[in-house]
Amino acid sequence: MDYCKKERDGHRDDGDVTEWKKVAELRAVVEAQDPACKEEDDYQLRRFLRARDHNIGKASAMLVKYLQWKREVKPGGRAIADEEVRGELAQEKLYMQGYDRQGRPLVYGFGARHFPARRDLDEFKRYVVYVLDRTCARLGGNGGQEKFAAVADLQGWGYYGNCDIRAYVAALEIMQNYYPERLGRVFLIHVPYVFMAAWKIIYPFIDDNTKKKFVFVADKDLHATLRDAIDDSNLAEDYGGKLKLVSPLNGATDSNGRR
Repeated sequence: MDYCKKERDGHRDDGDVTEWKKVAELRAVVEAQDPACKEEDDYQLRRFLRARDHNIGKASAMLVKYLQWKREVKPGGRAIADEEVRGELAQEKLYMQGYDRQGRPLVYGFGARHFPARRDLDEFKRYVVYVLDRTCARLGGNGGQEKFAAVADLQGWGYYGNCDIRAYVAALEIMQNYYPERLGRVFLIHVPYVFMAAWKIIYPFIDDNTKKKFVFVADKDLHATLRDAIDDSNLAEDYGGKLKLVSPLNGATDSNGRR
């Protein structure tokens, strides 16, 4: 293994000798329970270890659960196809384009385009995996970056039309349980006051490490905050940048975030 990698703001690093010893210990414990662990690299194991504060027992339980989930949701390691989430793609609520100044892949989301009355929960869960897999696939070419960032625009979001606690909790559980240490930052913008009622419900489902990654941006600070985090070429046109968001129906992004 190459231990000579650095991680700052989500980039890979060499950690320390103690941490890598724990990774080796975690691998031995989990491989004894599930040989499929051999297919996971050491950085993946390290993310599970860090997600459980380097507790081998908790990390191994989490990793075993992940391996079982992976077999059920993505048998044979296959990717979820566009056709399996066509209904979600048609709503054009998430765009996997651009990178922030730290080299983290960006996801732009529009909460007012999600309609619980129209969604199928199983398809929505597949869609979450679809988006996370394609976003993580964009990580490799950016200096070993391990995390992604998101801009969640809630302009026009209405409690009765768009609030979907079951879907929000399902998405959180998938991200936290099966994609640990992948989220870097979420900027919540144009947040209507009524959204805070939903936020109070879902907040207890967010683990402590993840809670601090959500940043509520006041309208008066929107321009400065986004420009500080994202350069013009990667900032969506909706916010004064030069990045044209392309319909998700046009196909998945490549490893560079292009379509």
